[in-house]
Amino acid sequence: MKRFIVLSLILLLLAAGVCLAQDVRYNFDKSADFSKFKTYKWVPIKDASKVSDLVDKQIKDALDAELATKGLSKVDGDEANLFIGYQPAVGEEKQFNSYSTGWGAGPGWGGGWYGYGGMTSTTTTGSTSTIYKGQLALDMYDSTNHNLVWRGVASKTIDPKAKPEKQQKNLAKVAKKLLKNYPPTAKN
Repeated sequence: MKRFIVLSLILLLLAAGVCLAQDVRYNFDKSADFSKFKTYKWVPIKDASKVSDLVDKQIKDALDAELATKGLSKVDGDEANLFIGYQPAVGEEKQFNSYSTGWGAGPGWGGGWYGYGGMTSTTTTGSTSTIYKGQLALDMYDSTNHNLVWRGVASKTIDPKAKPEKQQKNLAKVAKKLLKNYPPTAKN
């Protein structure tokens, strides 16, 4: 029973770590009137990293669905109120994992001389692994003056071996979290 409780606590902590693994930040122009933005058009961002056409479509589809829930409609012409672009990035980080096996120093086993604990051997083993961290930045520009009015950035550890269905599900979650605070409300 004790083992089950410890295992349950470990699984709960791991699940909490996965939920917290996504970092979302945003910023906006406090003088912009977001109530006037009703339509948008996708635009490329100069010098942004390129992704495959398939991934580009998946990112835009996920963001389009979430933007629609915010009351924005996509248009193809230049009559859009907002020009929207995104910048993807994938980086690598190294993680070092170590664990010990065997027994260490401590009181009680064998007693030792003069009340000191016994000593036994221990082995520490280590390994490194590569962690892929993805980032998606979404920029919104006022189409009348081309000023940046809103920017959101989502970062998350990604699994490059995930199945396409899982990747699309993750993109939908990222879009939802990224646009959670859009339109922003300026606090006085």
